[in-house]
Amino acid sequence: MPKGKVAVITGASRGIGRSIALELAARGAVIVAVDMDQVSTDAVVAELQATGAKALAVVGNVTVTADVERMFETAVEAFGRVDILVNNAGITRDGMLMRMKDEDWDAVLSVNLKGAFLCTRAVFKVMSKQRSGRIINIASVVGQMGNAGQANYCASKAGLIGLTKSNAREMAKRSITVNAVAPGFIATAMTDALSDKVRAELAAQIPLERLGSADDIANAVVFLASESSGYITGHVLSVNGGMYM
Repeated sequence: MPKGKVAVITGASRGIGRSIALELAARGAVIVAVDMDQVSTDAVVAELQATGAKALAVVGNVTVTADVERMFETAVEAFGRVDILVNNAGITRDGMLMRMKDEDWDAVLSVNLKGAFLCTRAVFKVMSKQRSGRIINIASVVGQMGNAGQANYCASKAGLIGLTKSNAREMAKRSITVNAVAPGFIATAMTDALSDKVRAELAAQIPLERLGSADDIANAVVFLASESSGYITGHVLSVNGGMYM
């Protein structure tokens, strides 16, 4: 288990990122919560600290190199090392391809893929000196199977899977593992706003006949961050209820 390990989590203030932070903290990890909004990032850190966990809020934009460098400098200054990076920050700007605006394509690729590249490049400098580390990228089932109206999002998540595999090969000699978790349909604030009929239609596409939870994803991340996964790298762990096999 990741007890005492320092974990940097991007997009940590809500949804899947928040659940990952809480679950890693429950297993004894020190959490560096990264997000763009000061209020929500401080709130999740206060929640973590209330459980007795060590946690630090860092506000920054994963698409800006200077911000990313500062994130990891702050983590190392505070805790001396970084053992786990979870590249979770992501956005959607859905729309059919023929009507998709350039700025919507660019924004999604920038946050979802460039952000992971910048964070991974920055943390590699730290982990390389340590000769150890766990990098976990949050991909998506639609990066594996595609989805109408999400060309930008699907491309970003498919690219993240490719980045995972390439980085796994490059970093293995330094005892750094790089893996991805590919969530399926997960119950979030967004899906809560859908009608019962639409949620039932979504569940009908899943062999387990239910949406997943953020905790399902967090549990997968905890495993990949642990010593138990030490011989696993370049892998995409699908957590989708059988939606895509």
